[in-house]
Amino acid sequence: MGGVLGVSTLSGSAIFASYFALRKLGLDPKDVSFVSIGQTSDRFLALRTGRVQATLLTPPHWIIAEREGFNILADVTELPFPYNTVSTTRRFMAENPDTVRKFVKSQIDAVHLLKTDRETGLKVLAKYLRQKLDREILQRTYDQAFTDSAMPRKQYPDLAGVKTVLDLMGDSKAAKAKPEQFVDMRFVKELDESSYIDNLYKRVSKDR
Repeated sequence: MGGVLGVSTLSGSAIFASYFALRKLGLDPKDVSFVSIGQTSDRFLALRTGRVQATLLTPPHWIIAEREGFNILADVTELPFPYNTVSTTRRFMAENPDTVRKFVKSQIDAVHLLKTDRETGLKVLAKYLRQKLDREILQRTYDQAFTDSAMPRKQYPDLAGVKTVLDLMGDSKAAKAKPEQFVDMRFVKELDESSYIDNLYKRVSKDR
C-alpha cells in the first residue's frame, strides 16, 4: 500500500488504536508506514499538508477535518480503552478514604452537570479546547464527548478497557493478570447503591 499514518508516539495506545482502525478497514498494519508526530494539532497539520495520508483525530479536529473534505474512515471509540481515568495508590485510599470518597462524588456531580446542562458543557469545552470554534463544531464535540459510552453516568472503572491495556503490554505477567486487580469499585458503588446517582438524574427529569 505504501501509505503513511501519523501517530502521537510509536508505542502504547496510539499504535494499538491505529492497528484496530486498520484492521476494521481490512488492512494489515504492515501495509502502512507509521510516523511519530505528536499532539493532535500537529497531526492534523500533517494531514492537511499531505505529509501523512491518515491519522487518528479527536473532536473537534475530526469534525473540522470532515468539514474540510477529509473522509472519516473508521471509528476507534468502539475499542474498549480507559480513555478518561483517575488513578491513585492503594496506600492513599487506605489512609485517606474520605478524601477519595469526596473526590469521586465531585466527579459524578461534575459529569451530571455536563451531561444535563448543555450550555454549561459548551462553555467548558470552549474554555479548555483553547480554540475559536463556531457553535456547530462545539455542539458536535459536546455530543460526542458526553455520550453514555464516552462519559457514563455512574463512572465505574471500565474492566474491558483495563483488559485492553493488559493485552497491549504484551508480556506473560500482564496476560495472567485480571482487570479487577487494578480497580476499586467501592466508592462509586456506595453512591450507586444509595441511589445518589439515580436521584441526580431523576431530579433533572422532574425539573423538566
